[in-house]
Amino acid sequence: MRITIGDDWTATVTGDPLHLTPRFDFRDFRVRVAEYTNVEERGRFLLDTFGSEPWLWDTPDELRFEKEGRALVGAEFQIAGEAADPEDSARLPTTPSVHPGGLRADEARDFRLEVTTELCRAPGDSVLTCLRDLDVLDEPLDARIGIAPDMALIVQHGTVVGWSLTDPVRYLTTGFAAPDPAPPAQTTRLLFTACMDVITTPLLDAVRRRDPAGLARLRQLDHGLRSQREDRHRADALLALIGELVDDYGNG
Repeated sequence: MRITIGDDWTATVTGDPLHLTPRFDFRDFRVRVAEYTNVEERGRFLLDTFGSEPWLWDTPDELRFEKEGRALVGAEFQIAGEAADPEDSARLPTTPSVHPGGLRADEARDFRLEVTTELCRAPGDSVLTCLRDLDVLDEPLDARIGIAPDMALIVQHGTVVGWSLTDPVRYLTTGFAAPDPAPPAQTTRLLFTACMDVITTPLLDAVRRRDPAGLARLRQLDHGLRSQREDRHRADALLALIGELVDDYGNG
């Protein structure tokens, strides 16, 4: 299967997905699938590979390929900041199912991968799906290509139109750190959805306006995260952003 990524850049689907654990950096609201563990390693990684990458103020999503064999070796995606209406999210096709696969670039040259604009949240935030636009929901999908564990590219009419992360709470972390390999606590799952409610809905506007009801909900969430005794790595990942909002808006 050949797919188009960006305007006119193509890649061929292979049978070799990445065996790398996604890292959901909640504070920066992005997902990384790569081996680098700090800024310096990331810089070397970008120099040693080709594909879509940031440039000055331009920050597209990233798919990176090795220069010799042209195989996919890493990815980094930004999550859309505002969630689609639940009615739109419910229209997301459930088929086809995810089929594991890697990518091999058809030619070794750079391209641009636009960031997605629409975030669809499944019930309980069991899956986060980011789409190019809501028009994608009007027609069937061609494929879901599982490029890494729980990480898939979404293809429609032969073109990548988005991506998804299944069980996102499992991969919560801060910065470049690896996520906790232990399963998430049920409390963490509930707190994760509460955090998503704050930062991807009009609740965030209420917090920024210092609306009393919005701030009360933010403080309650902050307290719940700080009080959680288990699953501290994930709780701290959520606090990296929620605590910052409390510092900026909740203490006035």
